[in-house]
Amino acid sequence: MVADKSMGYRIFKIFNYTALTLLALTCIFPLIHVLAISLSSKGAVSAGVVKFLPVDFTLASYKLVLNKPQFITSMLITVKRVILGVGINMILVVLTAYPLSKEVKTFRSRTLFSWFFVFTIFFGGGLIPSYIIVKSVGIIDTIWALVLPGAVQVFSVVLLLNFFRGIPKELEESAFMDGAGHFSILLKIFLPASLPALATLTLFSLVYHWNSWFDGLIYMNSPENYPLQSYMQTIIIKMDQQFMRGASKDLIKSLNEQTLKSAQVFLGSLPILLVYPFLQKYFVKGIVLGSVKG
Repeated sequence: MVADKSMGYRIFKIFNYTALTLLALTCIFPLIHVLAISLSSKGAVSAGVVKFLPVDFTLASYKLVLNKPQFITSMLITVKRVILGVGINMILVVLTAYPLSKEVKTFRSRTLFSWFFVFTIFFGGGLIPSYIIVKSVGIIDTIWALVLPGAVQVFSVVLLLNFFRGIPKELEESAFMDGAGHFSILLKIFLPASLPALATLTLFSLVYHWNSWFDGLIYMNSPENYPLQSYMQTIIIKMDQQFMRGASKDLIKSLNEQTLKSAQVFLGSLPILLVYPFLQKYFVKGIVLGSVKG
């Protein structure tokens, strides 16, 4: 009986690892293909011979892209957005989730406020009212138009408040007996005990702000204020001759539209690829613990 279970477990483990490996390869192969195209010559890409390895290796695409002031400017705007956006998101999420995680006898209006936030998940005002509000506040064409409309991420609030509810109440009660206030308990007990959830939500917020492009097109009147993804969207959809301006003739001859687009796509994805491995170890634990009410 034990041998049968052991054999079944081994078969399941082999099948599981095989399936996950194939799934991972289907996710990484497109990125490898984009990288190979960006590092290949114009002729090889036009001939369609580039698969997963560069053909006639060249860095011409990256030289042209990195020498474009608009690309660097949009990259810096996105970095600024990520720093402000993630910081504001996490502060507001923590300050919202902490009181909502309390019992009704401690915070009588908890249910009312919880439904107030949950309501926004299912119903929204729409694009035009959102634009009117942003314009009325006077933050159109500023970095705050990219940060403030999504400052409170309700999905993250729900995950974190459920995580907070799983923290033993004895820790909080003993802190109250020692004279600690709510802010002290939040900073010294709840946050250190919630590192997996906080790391997961930080990753969510970081990816959201880095990959967002539509709000940049809507709220930014000047292309000089576009974040990276909005700028890349305009270039990838329509590559004009102005992008090639300032490049040498030899450099232009060695490039085509596809190699330039691939170089920009890979550069735009690279920061997230570098950050994700450091937060990935918290990802599963944070999602599982935060999705189950304690």
